[in-house]
Amino acid sequence: MLTALSVQRIDHLVLRVSDLTRSISFYETVLGCAIVKRRDDLGLVHLRAGTSMIDLIRIDGVLGRRGGAGAGSQGRNLDHLCLRVEPFLELPLLAHLAVYGIKPLGPAEENFGADGDGLSLYIHDPDGNLVELKGPPTTN
Repeated sequence: MLTALSVQRIDHLVLRVSDLTRSISFYETVLGCAIVKRRDDLGLVHLRAGTSMIDLIRIDGVLGRRGGAGAGSQGRNLDHLCLRVEPFLELPLLAHLAVYGIKPLGPAEENFGADGDGLSLYIHDPDGNLVELKGPPTTN
């Protein structure tokens, strides 16, 4: 069966955040993403995440207001964001996160992703969004 399109990868993900400056700091400093473009008139910042983008929008900004209340204990913006990372060396990764006061939800576990099974850790960003840091596929 022929289809009109073929999905190649995730282009970008948009997160609604309560404090844009704090979130930019987290994604830049902790995860190594870089700002590519800002649209301050919209309360929007585009960050490079490998070949994909993470867009952050202020909850109280032009775009953010469209989504209603922000994430909290009774609701989230999404289930989780998975970022493929290399190298995935658990102890250095844990030490890096600890510098920023970030404690993973548990030890690294084998999970399935776009490249197959591999180790991953789960953390929360400043707005409570769940972020999975996923390593390369494991060889059997």
